Formats: sequence, structure tokens, C-alpha cells
Amino acid sequence: MSTTEILQLNPQNVWKHFHAFTQIPRPTGHMKEIAKYVVDFGKSLHLETSQDKVGNVLIRKPAFKGYESAKTVILQSHMDMVPQKNTGMAHDFLKDPIETVIDGEWVKARATTLGADDGIGCAMMLAVLEDDSLKHPPLEALFTVDEEVGMDGANGLQKGFIEGSILINLDTEEEGQLCIGCAGGLDVNISFDFTPDQSIPHKDVAYKVSLSGLKGGHSGTQIHLGRANANKLMNRFLKEAVKNYEARLAEIHGGSLRNAIPRESVAVVTVPNQLSDDLEDLVLEYESLFREDFAGIEDGISFVAEKVELPSALIPEEVQNNLIHAVEGCPNGVISDLADFPGVVESSLNLALVKSSEDTIEVKLLVRSSSESRKEWVSSAVESVFSLAGADVEFDSDYPGWQPDAHSELLHVMERAYLEKYGEKPQVIVIHAGLECGIIQSNVEQKLDIVSFGPTITGAHSPDESVKIDSVERSYDYLVSILEQLK
Repeated sequence: MSTTEILQLNPQNVWKHFHAFTQIPRPTGHMKEIAKYVVDFGKSLHLETSQDKVGNVLIRKPAFKGYESAKTVILQSHMDMVPQKNTGMAHDFLKDPIETVIDGEWVKARATTLGADDGIGCAMMLAVLEDDSLKHPPLEALFTVDEEVGMDGANGLQKGFIEGSILINLDTEEEGQLCIGCAGGLDVNISFDFTPDQSIPHKDVAYKVSLSGLKGGHSGTQIHLGRANANKLMNRFLKEAVKNYEARLAEIHGGSLRNAIPRESVAVVTVPNQLSDDLEDLVLEYESLFREDFAGIEDGISFVAEKVELPSALIPEEVQNNLIHAVEGCPNGVISDLADFPGVVESSLNLALVKSSEDTIEVKLLVRSSSESRKEWVSSAVESVFSLAGADVEFDSDYPGWQPDAHSELLHVMERAYLEKYGEKPQVIVIHAGLECGIIQSNVEQKLDIVSFGPTITGAHSPDESVKIDSVERSYDYLVSILEQLK
């Protein structure tokens, strides 16, 4: 099936730009090529185009005739994508294009993330910029960089770079929903330093224990689904292996990105030769246990052990035990819900990464909360657990939430436009994911009226990411209607 088949989908002016985005590698931290594409596009239309010191791109389009006195509207999306792929998939996110596949009502990628988060938002903005027939106020199209790790583009936004007072963010992932608030976040970076232990009994044997097949997903919008966290499961197993089977830990690597629920974990352990059969049986027992514990949630859990060569060194026993106990004891998942929005998560924690190297173990977590107090409290709890285990704990990439404004004029316009177009009211929501809206507001002097919406995207931040085809058309048509009404 040709990856260019999406060019035949409607609206073609949106899908052609999304296709172009899939052909340009753009994982977070590698924005040069995609930013150049957007800059060149703006200049090709003879529109005022600029780039700030962190790499954000701004394209200004003058108002349609009769809309000159309307307030300037900012359209905003981020250019980067989360690079995730299935085990064994030979894909280099720094070099290879994304291979798109049409699967019934959905567009997805072949065994990788798709990048519809937020490439589709960017594509809709580019389509608006090039269509001179659309009726709209003065426009500022803001394409931010490096949203997925640290919100660097929004955090680095310079005062005065954007001048509008209305902001439409195109990064919400359920068509028919209007988002008016979101959680803030904070990274917790933890490290255990050690001198490798090279005293390995020569009669020991080594195993690589691999946990895979978990669904993973977005650590904000999907944290409430109760999906398994590979790091928590692996360390649950390691605790018993160390306690009852004399296991020693040589290596561990679980998870990859702070904002993705970890799907896989691999550990190398040693055990006395006479206990090798027992360890293999224990792995089988835990595979059955994990499948039973997550029945109806996870349907592909695989936990296997294979003999490997003895490692050259081990993680010191004290550090090994401190790590296992801290990861086992650390909270994970939903911490609290919002009282005013039943069913919406207020605070959560994603134990995203556990990775050893020659003399260090890294642990990374992402705390999310719409309450600054709760965010600090959860972060403090994590700090206490790992500090007691002898680790160094640092905080980074703290960004504010976006507080809802029930009196938003933009919200009223968008509710009316949706009702007129589709004969039903949109759902107004607050989400647990981190959007750039609150950060952008904190970095400009003017008060912004902000609402976020977008097409239906499922499985974001995982190779299951898909975008619903008809929701893209509905979302773009809706955006055009909104702009026409903001006169």
C-alpha cells in the first residue's frame, strides 16, 4: 500500500501538508528541517515569516476584506513528534520518513508513532494560510518546537513575538470536544551513582529477562486507563528474584520517554547455577500473574528469560536493593481526581524510565497536576522515597497548568459555531495532558482568550497512534467556520 494514498483523502489541502510532515524527520530536539519547511512555506506565500531564538516559527496573514478591525487570532500547534516504534522495527527517526497506512476509517503508521500529534494541527494551519478564499480576522500562525519533552518552544517564547489576543490551540485529541484547561507538569530526575561490583561467582549463570507487549500510551490522557507500567512490573519481579533466588542485577532498561507510559523493560540478572531452573519457572509464574492482574486491560503481555553470557560487572548489592525498593514503593498512575470535573484526573505520576549504565542508574518521572499545590506534594513524595534510597533527586522543566475560564468569549463563539454546523453542543472539557496554552499565556503580556480542539487521535505517544479520517475533515471545516464568525 502506498504511503501517498493519504493524498486522496479529504480535505486534500490538509492531508497534503500532513504527508509532507511525515516525510521530514522531526522527533523532539531535531527541529531544524521541519522548521525550515514551515519558514520556506510562509515565504513562498509572501507572508510575513519570522523565527525566534528557540526556533518557534510565526507566519502572519492579513485579514480578509471586511475583517480588518477584528481581533488578531493566533493559531498554534507544535511541530515535533514522539519517536516510538515496535520492538524489531528497523526505523531511524532521525533519517527515515513515517510510512502511513490507511486502515478503514483511520490513518496510522507502520509500527511507529504517526506524528498526527501534532502534525495534523500544523497541517490545518498551513491549509488556512494558503487559502485566500477563506474569511478570517488577522492571523498569526505559531508553530512551536520541542513540545513533547520540556515544552521548550512555549517556555522560550519571547515577549512581543505574538501580538494576538485570541488563541486557538489545535492539539486536543477528540473531535467534538473543546478544551478550556489542562494540567501542568514537572520532571523528576533521579540518579544512583556507584562503583561496579566485579566479584561475580564463576558458577553463576546470567539471564536476560524481557518484558514486552504492553500497550503503553500517553501518560496524561491515558493514565486513567490503568495500563501496566513496565518499570513497576519488572521491579516487582526483581524484588522476589533478589529476595528468594539470590539474583543479582547487572543491567536494567525500562521505558524511554517521560510522557509515554513505559511499554517494555529488560534486565540482566545472575543467579547461582543450581537456581537457574527456579528462575525460569519464576519468570513463567510472573507472566501468568501479570496477565491475570491486567486481564481486560493488557492483552499481549510477554515475559521471557533467556540465558546470556555472564556480565563483566554487577550493580552493587546495596544500590540494587535501594533501587528495587524505591521503584516498588514509588506511587504511579492516578493520584487524585478533580472535584469539579468528575472523572477527570487532577494529579498523576508516570514512572517513565529506569536505565542503568556503567556506573549510574537513571530514573525519570513526570508529575502532572492542574493544582500547583498537588504537583509540589506528589513531587515531594517522590523525592522522599528516592532520597531515603540514597539517590540524588533533581526537578526540571516545571510548567504551569492552564486554568479554565468559564466566561471566555471565544468559547461561546465556538460553542455556537459547532451547534450551528452539526446540530449538537460540543463537550467542554478540562484535560490531564499538558498543553502549551498555560505556558504561552505566562510568556506574553496581553491576556489571551484560549480554547483548544482537534480531530480524534488515539494511541498518541505509542506505535498504535491513529487519526480518524472523517474527524480531520470535520475539524478543518469547523476551524474555517470559527474564523469566519470571529469578525
